[in-house]
Amino acid sequence: MLTTPFTGSAGGETPLVTITGDLQPEWDIPVNQHLLIISRNQSWLSHGFHKYPAKFFPELPRWAIRKYSGEGEHVLDPMAGSGTVSVEAMLANRHSVAIDVDPFARLLTRVKTTTLDPSILDRAVAAIAEALVAFEAGGDPARMQAWTHVPPFAYQETWFQPFILEELGAIRGAFARVRDAVAPHAPGPYLDFLRICLSAIIREVSNADNNCTRTVVRTRLNKRVVPGMALRLFRRMTQVNVARMREFVPLAPAGATVAVPEDGDARAIPLEPGTMDLAVTSPPYINAVDYPRTHQLEMYMLDLSPPGRPLAEAKRKHIGTEVVRAVDYRELHRYGLADLDAQVESLYAIDKRRAYIVHQYFVDMERNFREVWRVLKPGSRYVVVVGNNIIREQVVPTHSYLMQVAERVGFNVETYFASEVIRHYIKVPRKERINQDWVLVLRK
Repeated sequence: MLTTPFTGSAGGETPLVTITGDLQPEWDIPVNQHLLIISRNQSWLSHGFHKYPAKFFPELPRWAIRKYSGEGEHVLDPMAGSGTVSVEAMLANRHSVAIDVDPFARLLTRVKTTTLDPSILDRAVAAIAEALVAFEAGGDPARMQAWTHVPPFAYQETWFQPFILEELGAIRGAFARVRDAVAPHAPGPYLDFLRICLSAIIREVSNADNNCTRTVVRTRLNKRVVPGMALRLFRRMTQVNVARMREFVPLAPAGATVAVPEDGDARAIPLEPGTMDLAVTSPPYINAVDYPRTHQLEMYMLDLSPPGRPLAEAKRKHIGTEVVRAVDYRELHRYGLADLDAQVESLYAIDKRRAYIVHQYFVDMERNFREVWRVLKPGSRYVVVVGNNIIREQVVPTHSYLMQVAERVGFNVETYFASEVIRHYIKVPRKERINQDWVLVLRK
């Protein structure tokens, strides 16, 4: 048994403890403990395949999985995002189910948890590289052909330089070589891997700000995008991700399965009652990250956003969305928790729309809690990592409200502690910045 790094009495706020690397499953973290976890693994193995906003760092789900489940058991992430929980479950020889309403999140999770034969992957990459060399040498006819592989979407000239669209079209066109290169093996997983490599460079070669929460063009940045950039970055990304895959394959137990249902929703989980041994998730923040708009260009290039489909339609499905109808917030809504209702009423006097968004967030989270309760086995835990929010200059103590919601559903709050947020992939306005996440351990 390792010596615990924690001191102080349970229930009161204890001094900040810095942990470099893993939290040990043998440690009992005191209630209200504040931690600063220095992650060593944010880009380790398939975790590094693609940037993702508000991303789980691996050490927290790794701790929860090893502490609250055993090998061969089943772990659920009902809001999977970039698939961090399922990668860690796989490495720990647990089966997992990853659910998300976002098609990009589902694709990324599948790619990050699918082990590929490195020698076959090398053949696919070599076939695409050969096609791209031919494109570079092909002159005007090759460039015209590349345009036939550029998907239709609005404002192409705003988001991309014409020469970048040609290069992206050439890469997409080269994907046709994958089927023959990997035969007789199924090409789908290899093609999806390469699509994620393409997606990983999209923001950088676009005219949009690389690090903004939304896909926007900021002329004051004077962003430099030059001919050949998309081809160069794609080649480098495939090289780096193939190396990560080579490292991942021998560490991932062959028997650990990952299911990513196409019809999944955290509020309507497509699983039978009492089938999960543990659930771990990091829910979206209230109105903090607009995932469909963050990945707007990537979804265009991956054919995940049908032409003509309003972006708001995809955004409306997300928990914490800001896409609401005026009819929804004409009247004050009450949830049934005194402190929450008082805060929503205070916000309603300032901003009716945002008051409704806060109210609806907890309605949706209760639906999720009830679904997770249904699919968990008795005595199992639901580990929720959530940040508080600042709405109209009011701090919304999301973690405190969620503990009350959990108890209303039937969970017992076993413990809770804080994890300081020290790294943001995306730029968040200082007045809205979330400086710590809260880890809630709920027991059925």
